Amino acid sequence: MPDPPTAAPFAAVVLAGGTARRMGGALKPARLVGGRPLLRRVLDAARDARPRIVVGPPELAPLLPESTSLTTEPARHRGPVAGLIAGVALLPAEVAQVAVLSCDLPFLTPDVLSGLSTLVDAGAEAAVLLDARQRPQWLAALWRRDALVRQLTGLAVDLGTGPGPRMRDLVADVRVATLAAPVRSGPPPWFDCDTDDDLRRAEEYLHADA
Repeated sequence: MPDPPTAAPFAAVVLAGGTARRMGGALKPARLVGGRPLLRRVLDAARDARPRIVVGPPELAPLLPESTSLTTEPARHRGPVAGLIAGVALLPAEVAQVAVLSCDLPFLTPDVLSGLSTLVDAGAEAAVLLDARQRPQWLAALWRRDALVRQLTGLAVDLGTGPGPRMRDLVADVRVATLAAPVRSGPPPWFDCDTDDDLRRAEEYLHADA
């Protein structure tokens, strides 16, 4: 009898909602860097994750590969924690680790996610990528699934009215490990695209690295 398939080391929840006010309300996950949508670049970085779940509007469906699921928040524009709750609800029971990712990280790599997973394997409840100023990027992180569910439950998010909790509220009393961005030439994996200027800078990174 053949051996059963090896389980993937982690799942991924990619947050692709929001209003993109600083991009004039454009569908940010569909904006291009190097000729590819931001969302597809992040999903490519998470290519080893099973499952991959995107939380965002229905308009994103044409951008998704077949192996990716799409869900929407119960109440849109309530912030990343609300979106995360919607994504985590779809995870199968056997998933032990979850990558929590923003859709606007064009230079994220599989190696970074593997490094974060290794830190969780070593005992952290969450592992987060640091930027060049050593600031944690909570939407470039990987969690132990039980710790993430515990924190989401503890926040008791009211999805009806008012602003939702922030990502840094999610990490209170959590054993967090940090991963410094690899020292190398080329685009930094923590770089995110919040504005049109950021998109132009991302293109400049690519051209400089060519």
